[in-house]
Amino acid sequence: MKKNNSKYIFVVGGVMSSVGKGVVASSLGNILQGKGYRVANIKADMYVNIDAGTIRPAEHGEVFVGEDGIEADQDLGNYERFTGQICTRDNYITTGQVYQEVIRRERNLEYGGEDVEVYPDIPKEIIRRIEQCQQKNNSEITIVEYGGTIGEYQVLPFLEAARMMKSKNPKDVAVVMVSYLPIPKILGEQKSKPTQYAIISLNSAGLSPDFIICRSEIPASLSIKRTISTICSIPEDRVISAPDVYSIYDAPINFDDQKLGENLLKVLGLKPKRTDMKEWRALSKKIKNIKKEVTIGIVGKYFNFKNAKDTYISVIESVYHASWAEGVKPNVLWLDSEKYEKDAKLLSELDGLDGIIVPGGFGNRGVEGMILAADYARRKKIPYFGLCLGVQIMTIAYARNVLGLKDANSTEMNADTPHPVIATMADQVEKIKNKNYGATMRLGVYDCVLGEGTIAKAAYDQSKVSERSRHRYEVNPKYIPDLEKAGLVFSGKSPDGILMEIAELSLKDHPFCLGTQFHPEFKSRPLAPHPLFSAFIQACVGKAKN
Repeated sequence: MKKNNSKYIFVVGGVMSSVGKGVVASSLGNILQGKGYRVANIKADMYVNIDAGTIRPAEHGEVFVGEDGIEADQDLGNYERFTGQICTRDNYITTGQVYQEVIRRERNLEYGGEDVEVYPDIPKEIIRRIEQCQQKNNSEITIVEYGGTIGEYQVLPFLEAARMMKSKNPKDVAVVMVSYLPIPKILGEQKSKPTQYAIISLNSAGLSPDFIICRSEIPASLSIKRTISTICSIPEDRVISAPDVYSIYDAPINFDDQKLGENLLKVLGLKPKRTDMKEWRALSKKIKNIKKEVTIGIVGKYFNFKNAKDTYISVIESVYHASWAEGVKPNVLWLDSEKYEKDAKLLSELDGLDGIIVPGGFGNRGVEGMILAADYARRKKIPYFGLCLGVQIMTIAYARNVLGLKDANSTEMNADTPHPVIATMADQVEKIKNKNYGATMRLGVYDCVLGEGTIAKAAYDQSKVSERSRHRYEVNPKYIPDLEKAGLVFSGKSPDGILMEIAELSLKDHPFCLGTQFHPEFKSRPLAPHPLFSAFIQACVGKAKN
């Protein structure tokens, strides 16, 4: 481990997962940027998976695609939204990646014939990846979030990596623990025992927290802070209250008000270069005062699982960003597409919506219901926005109901369809045949050329844009001339003109009916909404007024 000038912050969990470590890590990046420092965020997942791409969305939540095509944990989306950094594979570490690299090096005799062991070789590889991210991003402070909880077996090599770094350069490493304060209904008061146990567990790994972030529905009480301060042997001002807030974008403000950034810099031997969170505070203030609403229905199929909202987190946040910019707050409704397959009369509930989104997804479950919803939105002139699968659904619905190809479908849903208006991409055929699924889709950023006089061109106000993709299927070139003749406009294409990236209906036919083969939600930011989401919300506001 070579010494460099960067500082490192490790964010670890207590005895309970899914309490907001990702928001905490993102907020730390936001705050420290506001103090004038260059930051980089890393997510370390304990999975043996090489990446998140092969994990079911219902199990793991959204698969976030980085600029270089890495299929990663959804927390990278939060890092980008909170800090504006562009995440790549350097910002994402998994147990699978670590072991794969160590075994590769062993097979290539890169250990010089020495025996290779879990300790110290696995922690050393983790450290190498952390320092590589720091060097590539030239970050002054690198924030490393560990997934899972402190007591899990699989986190031990990662904790050891943090311990090794801290023992080597103790003034360059800080540890932040995020722990939940439960409030048992029968008692009606916060309890700190789970946090105390988590601190002891962290101590057993050779680490002590420099800060404790106390997650709870309500602010941490003074007595709880004193108890935790005593157990952890840290000052009370390093026990930080993290109650539920109006939106996740209030979290950095809450932490900054408790001087978390300043105290973190003190622990790391640094001083603020400046103090600037004006834009973030203005956003936080603005969204609390918005009264007008638009009602957006998300027609999908991952709503019957524990992580339903996590599955579409970037879509939801993009809707919020664009809505706030337009001075409205979205009322998001979750609509299970399968129910429309059972009873088409239920489609009438879409009449009460100001807009409809059909997001991405895989497999044929619920797809027929989405097709029905897309056609209903077209006929009833309800603003429609299709994302990845959503543009394919829109195209199938158009082919069936306007072009007259009643059996039109995607080869993903029906390999024997007589009208494959959506077909497997040429370079994907052999991959699917050989079951070569991991990291083999069309992934990462690609250029898209926009057509003149289109909704897409007006929204972007550019002739060429770059967007992130994650798909195996495309509009079949064989059907493009007939679809265009019938009125479907392909307003965005790959530079070679082969791939149809955006489809839309003319404004004379519909107020907003547009779909993208790429995922615009991955590039939306709270202070810079994505242009297509903004155009969609503007159409929704127009419908609400009418």
